[in-house]
Amino acid sequence: MVKQAATKYGVDPLLVHAVIEVESNYDPFAVSPKGAAGLMQLMEATARRLGVANRFAPWENIDAGVRYLKYLQDLFPDQRLALAAYNAGEGAVIKHNRIPPYEETREYVERVRRRYEELKGEARRLRPPLDPAYRPLEVALGPDGRLHLRTR
Repeated sequence: MVKQAATKYGVDPLLVHAVIEVESNYDPFAVSPKGAAGLMQLMEATARRLGVANRFAPWENIDAGVRYLKYLQDLFPDQRLALAAYNAGEGAVIKHNRIPPYEETREYVERVRRRYEELKGEARRLRPPLDPAYRPLEVALGPDGRLHLRTR
């Protein structure tokens, strides 16, 4: 679901995973003391704004959360500000013109960014190395119109 929504909205799926992990630790029934709910911890007003009928439905929650994250990334090109807005609301970031001076928000931004970097590192380590014997193909069209393939 994360990959599908991230692809749909053009957000790095690893960032979405980092947000979900920090927000709810993948608990679709998580509820914060402030009333945020579901995997991506949507507030009721935010969910309503995004057309979410059930904040505890994983697909609805992820789709809306990623859509909201993309909106914030477009609004605040600095990833730290987009994450701060995800946590404290875009109004707080606009008001302060920086990460709001809330300890919770500052810690949240650092936790998500740290986890995101860890996930990117893990993804790099898990990529299979290219076989050194692998030689890419060159494609050429001959004067007779035939397609020719050869290795370098």
